[in-house]
Amino acid sequence: MIHAAFPKLLSSQIAFDIARTIREGFDKHYRLFRQAAQAAKRHFEQGDWAVAQVAARERIDFYDKRVQECVQMLEDEYDPSELTDEVWRELKLHYIGMLTGHKQPELAETFFNSVCCNMLHRSYFNNEFIFVRPVISTEYIETAEAAPIYRVYYPAKDGLTFTLKRIVTNFQLATPFADLSRDIGLVEARLASLFGELEPNAQVQVLASLFFRNKGAYIVGKAVNGSRELPFVIPILHNKNKQLVLDAILTEDEHIVTLFSFTRAYFMVDMEVPSAYVQFLRNLMPRKPRSEIYTILGLQKQGKNAFYRDYLQHLKHSSDLFTIAPGIRGLVMLVFALPSFPYVFKVIKDFYPAPKDTTREQIKSKYLLVKHHDRVGRMADTLEYSNVAFPRHRFSDELVKELKHFAPSLVEEEGEQIVIRHLYIERRMVPLNMWLSHADEVGDDAALEHGIVEYGNAIKDLVAANIFPGDMLYKNFGVTRHKRVVFYDYDEIEYLTDCNFRVIPAPRNEEDEMSAEPWYPIGKHDVFPEQFGNFLLGNEKIRQYFMKHHADLLTQSWWAGKKERIASGVIEDVFPYPQHVRFCNQSRPPSAAAPLTPSLLETFENE
Repeated sequence: MIHAAFPKLLSSQIAFDIARTIREGFDKHYRLFRQAAQAAKRHFEQGDWAVAQVAARERIDFYDKRVQECVQMLEDEYDPSELTDEVWRELKLHYIGMLTGHKQPELAETFFNSVCCNMLHRSYFNNEFIFVRPVISTEYIETAEAAPIYRVYYPAKDGLTFTLKRIVTNFQLATPFADLSRDIGLVEARLASLFGELEPNAQVQVLASLFFRNKGAYIVGKAVNGSRELPFVIPILHNKNKQLVLDAILTEDEHIVTLFSFTRAYFMVDMEVPSAYVQFLRNLMPRKPRSEIYTILGLQKQGKNAFYRDYLQHLKHSSDLFTIAPGIRGLVMLVFALPSFPYVFKVIKDFYPAPKDTTREQIKSKYLLVKHHDRVGRMADTLEYSNVAFPRHRFSDELVKELKHFAPSLVEEEGEQIVIRHLYIERRMVPLNMWLSHADEVGDDAALEHGIVEYGNAIKDLVAANIFPGDMLYKNFGVTRHKRVVFYDYDEIEYLTDCNFRVIPAPRNEEDEMSAEPWYPIGKHDVFPEQFGNFLLGNEKIRQYFMKHHADLLTQSWWAGKKERIASGVIEDVFPYPQHVRFCNQSRPPSAAAPLTPSLLETFENE
């Protein structure tokens, strides 16, 4: 059987059969992907947080498992001699025909690439065998047979109170609300204060599926009142009595963008037409790249694919050189950057000086741990690539020298290209040590205090997620453009529950007291919090702010208490939005209190 769209061009039954196998492999993957999102609704209703965490981690591996299944089927079925260049060319054409009317064509194209790139040498990656650029349009897919991705409500006709109640109840959550009328009143008051009197044509557009992550569900939409549009997100949580509450309404751009940050775990969302969800969210967050939106929706392979296309486009329209990234050089990673591109490229070195005692595989396992773990807004997500070709003329001579010295096993020159066999790509941030140093130099005490408060908050959020950073030096943390402090050096992270937090024993005698080396045994996972101040608090102003806000981080009892809570099964609350916007009116956190001077902001936003 040959697809009717290419009756004269296509003659290979093998090509058709392989295309069908790949399409069926993708359809199986996306069916399971949607089932996981549908199960997330049940986990949320039942408050089954541990099961929800496991399900979220397992879903991350769905894609690779389906790709490997598909590759294995094809390798078992066909001899390599049968897969000629002509078969590969026809295979792609058949596949294009099979995606006519498909509701996830861009994802299916990426799946096709993944299967093919597992079977082909990298020299084929950029030719007609794969989808170097999208072929099937995702425009207006939902206007065909797909269900509408958002519902529209008309508050001017039905009243805002009734409209908001319909929005919430239409999701048909099985768990009762504690006091929905009270919560609706709080949401209505917030919207009314922003919009005032409703125009006759006012409407509220709400995405048809809830967004689930950790212990929350989120209603995502926008209100349209005349010529004004207001994006909003309404978090739904469980209270202590296991009833539902509307916890807040997020309307500020910064709060919504942070909710969808690259430092957060992926959402679970049931989407028939994911491209339409991405387009709706881009209308709410126009500065956020399409690749990041796909990724935060759990479609990280599509996000990775879209990112790489954006990178190639940027490379084509820029001329600056890749150079070694600014900041203190790492012991295990060589980091380089393209100044005009807001990301950094990280390569694991071949060797590590003392005191580092690790291997490449151990480092990769730490990055994989972060990929699967809840990042609680405090660990940067990474994109992992293999066999990436860079134009040699865009690399500074210093960078080439460094790469060949520190990572010769990963670097290969092929004509006009440099191929790096394995690397990570990560959002560029201002290293916290540079932020603090600059603030201290210019006398910006508000920025200095903000950096220290955020640093401590970042550690406490990581601890709540059962993560001990290991190397807590300021150089291993970065400051985002929203002035949040994020951890990004993962080679020494451990689960908090694997650590043993100890108090330094009192010296037994004068010899112990004068000894340059510890007189007590130290296990591999032993941690002495009282020692943190020795390498963190050399600056007097930093010490002052640290002791004001985070003195508890220097005590063994604080760390041991957190470990005990996690070991007992407690899953801590980590809110992806500020406390002061919550309807329960908890106190505003210190990190939001002090404004930063324009000079400091301009300095770092221009980098």
